[in-house]
Amino acid sequence: MTVGTTHGPHSPHRPRGPRTPERPVDGGTDPDPPGPARAERVSAFAQQHGALVTLVVAVLAAWLSFDTFMTTDNMQNMAVSSAFLAVVALGTTFVIVTGGIDLSVGSLFALGGVLAAWGSRYGSAVALLLPLAVCGLVGFVNGLLISRSRLAPFIVTLAAMLGARGILLAVTDEGSRTYLVDEDSFFATLGQGKVLGVGAPVWITVGLFVAGAVVLRRSRFGQYVYAVGGNEDAAALMGVPVARTKTAVYTLSGLCAGLAGALNAAWLVSGVTILGSGMELEAISAVVIGGTLLSGGFGFLSGSLVGVLLLKVIQNVINQIGSLDSAYQQVVSGGFLAVVVVAQTWLGRRRRVL
Repeated sequence: MTVGTTHGPHSPHRPRGPRTPERPVDGGTDPDPPGPARAERVSAFAQQHGALVTLVVAVLAAWLSFDTFMTTDNMQNMAVSSAFLAVVALGTTFVIVTGGIDLSVGSLFALGGVLAAWGSRYGSAVALLLPLAVCGLVGFVNGLLISRSRLAPFIVTLAAMLGARGILLAVTDEGSRTYLVDEDSFFATLGQGKVLGVGAPVWITVGLFVAGAVVLRRSRFGQYVYAVGGNEDAAALMGVPVARTKTAVYTLSGLCAGLAGALNAAWLVSGVTILGSGMELEAISAVVIGGTLLSGGFGFLSGSLVGVLLLKVIQNVINQIGSLDSAYQQVVSGGFLAVVVVAQTWLGRRRRVL
């Protein structure tokens, strides 16, 4: 066996003999040692799948600790209650991957529920389309102000959060009026119906996540989303429609929040005005716990779904204990989020060093 050098393949000066680790091939350098490469793979796995491993451990621990945790009723209730937050987190994932933030989704969730219950008096189509139209429009305006006027996403979506809550209070006479949904309507079956023993909202959520994952990972728009989050200026130089992409993701976030609110109203057969408070923080927490970077440019929907399930498992475990106040849910979730953010930062720096 012969090894070529910089003299070329027909040079008489070619050395002959087997390759040895000490001799660079073709004037190159030695390959990276296996240690750093292995450490980089471990760091990447922990960053991408750490939430899933934690979820499996938490489920096993809860299963062994509480007899009622793995019961059919508890699993179904937890799955349906997770579906609404998951739909909101879906839109939030797109926003955060671009490097943005959306604080209006909690208020839009509540507004969507109220509008759906109010619109159900005029048919199931109105009940479903009205919250999508209104909440999607709010998200579209958010996107325009952020992308075209270059305003800070935090300020724009904070204003939208307050504005949406104000519209909700106006529709419900300062929160004193609750609109009910006809339990026999098709709209109600979207929230209360079951397919193969599983609630309809769960199937809707699964379908949305599959479609969203395909769009984010396999479509040109998804590549635009990652490019904008990675480096907005570089994306613009490469011809990426930055403003259009930002507007689209905030519109999508509003649509998801409105749809989640409508499904929740169908599940409760009423438009409850007090819901949605703090949901924007829950959605952001779930997305970040799932591995999406707040700085943008990296993330995936499957991780966000795992983050939602992990938060719901933690809340369910606290409820199973019984002796702990519901406030502990927020304490545990906040502490867990802080740990995840610190771990993400450390893993990101470690990968750059390696």
